[in-house]
Amino acid sequence: MGYICLCLLTIISSVFSTHFGAQIKTNERPIIGVLAQEVFDPQPGKNAYIAASYVKFLESAGARVVPVMINKSEEEYTQLFKSINGVLFPGGGVSLKSSEYSKAAGIFYRLALQANSNEDYFPVWGTCLGFELLTLLTSGELLLSLTNTSGVALPLDFTDEIKDGRLFKDFPEELMKSLATEPLTENSHKWSITTERFSKSDRLKKFYRVLSTNTDGQHEFVSTMEAYDFPIYATQWHPEKNAFEWTRPHIPHSPSAIKTTFYMAQFFVNEGMDNNNALKHAQVEHTLAVLYPGHRPCIKYLGYISPQYQKKK
Repeated sequence: MGYICLCLLTIISSVFSTHFGAQIKTNERPIIGVLAQEVFDPQPGKNAYIAASYVKFLESAGARVVPVMINKSEEEYTQLFKSINGVLFPGGGVSLKSSEYSKAAGIFYRLALQANSNEDYFPVWGTCLGFELLTLLTSGELLLSLTNTSGVALPLDFTDEIKDGRLFKDFPEELMKSLATEPLTENSHKWSITTERFSKSDRLKKFYRVLSTNTDGQHEFVSTMEAYDFPIYATQWHPEKNAFEWTRPHIPHSPSAIKTTFYMAQFFVNEGMDNNNALKHAQVEHTLAVLYPGHRPCIKYLGYISPQYQKKK
């Protein structure tokens, strides 16, 4: 009887230690890279920025953050990829085709697909511009349409796929009701992928599960999605703004809006904990120090990549 129980426990342990076919070993010191982008009016030493809210967003859930700077070589990006546990492509206003932001994101996207295909769990997150770029990287086409969604908070229209999705799985029922009925998601985009265009792209349909949609009154567009077989997640809206940005009146700050920020952050940081790059590379902090000389990794570094340099969309 004891032998049978031991076998059952072994099987159960095996099942719960597997995530998309990858072995899970919890990494309690996750490091997430946040991609920088060009500024509208570059100055000496101020040619790229990362908005502070993305850093606070990730740190609020227990991650350390390092910048993924633009204008680096593919070799440097590959070295950094091996030393972090996930990457976030933030919102912004640069070109999806010709910017250094899009070039770097394309490299990290390919590396993430390769790693996950080799059972090396590596999560990717795209917000707003990052969401739009992921649709381009996956489909190979620029399928966006103009929508009247610049500066508005909206409730989410959840799809039937939500029941099989991962992203909202652990959200409290009360918060899910609030997300569906209250304007908790801040939108700051002029471009969207309509559900019509999404459904006509075989590559997007096969790759992504649509978790929510929205409408501007004329066009229905995809607002939240996750990959079926990869830990890739994207929101056309901004979960980081609710708790950390105060400059625009349409950004929601209700208790449910703040909870949304932290549940989204917790989900993605927990995904990063399933990656063990830092555990496999004992010299990770030395590696980051070499990549970013003069800036000790995994600390506050916003003095030189401040939101004040952000190009407004």
